[in-house]
Amino acid sequence: MQLNDFKLERYFAKYEFNVEYLLSPSDCESLSLPELLEYADPDGKELWANLKLGYTESKGHPALREEIARLYREISAEDVLVLTPEEGIFIALNTILRPGDSAVVVDPAYQSLQEIPRSLGCKVTPWPIVAGNGQWTLDLNRLEDSIDNRTRLLAINFPHNPTGFLPSRELFAGILDLVRRHDLYLLSDEMYWLSEHHPADRLPAVADAYEKGVSLFGLSKTFGLPGLRIGWLATRGQALMDRFASMKDYTTICGSAPSEVLAIIGLRAKERLIARSREIILRNRDLAEQFFAEHPESFRWFAPQAGSTAFPELTRAVPVEAFCEDVVLTKNLMILPGTVFDAPGNHFRVGLGRQNFPQALARLGEYLRG
Repeated sequence: MQLNDFKLERYFAKYEFNVEYLLSPSDCESLSLPELLEYADPDGKELWANLKLGYTESKGHPALREEIARLYREISAEDVLVLTPEEGIFIALNTILRPGDSAVVVDPAYQSLQEIPRSLGCKVTPWPIVAGNGQWTLDLNRLEDSIDNRTRLLAINFPHNPTGFLPSRELFAGILDLVRRHDLYLLSDEMYWLSEHHPADRLPAVADAYEKGVSLFGLSKTFGLPGLRIGWLATRGQALMDRFASMKDYTTICGSAPSEVLAIIGLRAKERLIARSREIILRNRDLAEQFFAEHPESFRWFAPQAGSTAFPELTRAVPVEAFCEDVVLTKNLMILPGTVFDAPGNHFRVGLGRQNFPQALARLGEYLRG
């Protein structure tokens, strides 16, 4: 397997822990350990107090899988495999795809959704999310035209990173109809699920909605617990789940015992953690919308519908990579250029989930005034 450098992760590796402010993280404000333990119910406190640092069950702690299953309608604990989020993408794609297959992948995308299929010898056809009239759109007809007799899988990501795009229920139903008619697997990166700006817009998990659907979710984004490195795959296909579990024997084998217990505590407090993150996102979204509206000579704002990211456009006559490089050198502020997603245009990602977003935005304002 030959994999190209992961552009986004290499960019963060260079700057994330070496600058004063980040304007572009995709996660929500992390909880401290004492904060999370404050949410623990009596059983959670007992699990934490009596924790043994031994090996864990390969599929994940039974109580953790039970809590995960409560997020879904059609999913039981047996339909869940606990793993790290990136590992979930790696396992799902390596299990489902074969050399010579074709995969259609929403674009822009988290790079592994496209890079891993290419490394496996598959044809990858992007399904582009397109900017126009201040909003993002997807063309269902274009998706249908991209499917051929070798297509085995469609990979989607809603709420979408980096644009914050969320399909309508009608478009989502059209996607499900297409994959059913063509008997495709549907891998859905749902890492920003439950962070919809209007909860009434929330779409069902693909694992609930489609019999060959695979949902990837975890605690890194909406729950504000990225340091636990807890995610999972959910699917109703038991034979496919068994193959996922077998593949995990070649990756992490099992998870971290402390992380799994803390994940149980976090999931049992899900309503409060989700509300906490959503409050931060909405406050920062309104600040961002106002800020970019005040600088039409430099930016074009595209309002996100869900999730903790947005993808505005730099309208200055300068490449976005050069702009981001100048900002980080002169203002100690990291901005992620859209080129790490191979996205057309002069876009850059804004992260709306952190408490210090107003200070990071103010630093960008200083740069513009300078």
